[in-house]
Amino acid sequence: MIIVLQSGSTDEQIAEVEGKVRELGYVPHTIRGEVRTVVAAVGDEVTHSSLEPLSHLPMVDRVLPVQKKYKLISRETQPETAVVRVGGVEFGSGQFQVIAGPCSVEGEEMLIDTARAVRDAGATILRGGAFKPRTSPYSFQGLGQQGLAYLDKAKEVTGLPVVTELVSVADIDAVCRTADMIQIGARNALNYALLEAAADTGKPILLKRGMSATVEEWLLAAEYIAKRGNGNVILCERGIRTYETATRNTLDLGAVCVAKRESRLPVIVDPSHGAGRWDLIEPLSRAAAAIGADGIIVEVHPNPAVALSDGDQQIEFDTFARLMKELRPFVEAAGMELAGAGNVAAAT
Repeated sequence: MIIVLQSGSTDEQIAEVEGKVRELGYVPHTIRGEVRTVVAAVGDEVTHSSLEPLSHLPMVDRVLPVQKKYKLISRETQPETAVVRVGGVEFGSGQFQVIAGPCSVEGEEMLIDTARAVRDAGATILRGGAFKPRTSPYSFQGLGQQGLAYLDKAKEVTGLPVVTELVSVADIDAVCRTADMIQIGARNALNYALLEAAADTGKPILLKRGMSATVEEWLLAAEYIAKRGNGNVILCERGIRTYETATRNTLDLGAVCVAKRESRLPVIVDPSHGAGRWDLIEPLSRAAAAIGADGIIVEVHPNPAVALSDGDQQIEFDTFARLMKELRPFVEAAGMELAGAGNVAAAT
């Protein structure tokens, strides 16, 4: 169940409610919103006492049952969309954010050139894989620690926050030293031990949907992170595996709408993996903006024809710059603001 506190409840009152929840045999998880604070009580309601009597406490507004399995991230728990901050970049506050960069970090010069190009076009976060889980063991696996060093350099040169993928608990310290946000990719989206370890870092988490995961499985994966006390999760729809062969995956934009209705977390879209084709990136990005996604993550490369991984789905600098200009009316039609306009002004 969830206990919704009165607006303006003090820290002492919140602590008192948490103590009462513990006395009744539940584990309290407190969510502090912009307006209200909510205490989600996790436990077996069959074997423990009812929490409904807590409604008599003066600081409690109401006590409500939660029907969803994902208690902590559900809009039933907190109707307001969570605002997740990555450096100075906000997701969930009404701004449409664009994350961009190469699929893999291939070298210092190519990364810095790409970082400058996407920043100047309006991107607000740099993406780049230092560790790359690949289907074939013979494919390029990333530069590892050296790739992280190049990301550090690109961040220093451009000022962009960095998101990079964590693929193993063994790499967690190294990744955390570089990453402003940790990405959990589709192959690890249901790796619950890795999710919990990433949550414990306190870093914002970009959680991609598993390639065969249902929306509920995706949201429950986010719940694993929130249950560890880290509510800074951004969901990312990146396409699922279907019988269709015209595209690499099937980009499920309907799932984006469901996830935004069901959960309080920001949701972004990855059109690069969703299509696996560079020529579909622009229309799918416009569609993502039109349905009210909180942003996109796009793969950009100085010369996709020679990319060491996923060249077919990466776009060139000029194409990315055109995409950024095309996005604005779609973003505004969805009632949002395209972030990164300051970057463009500074570059012109």
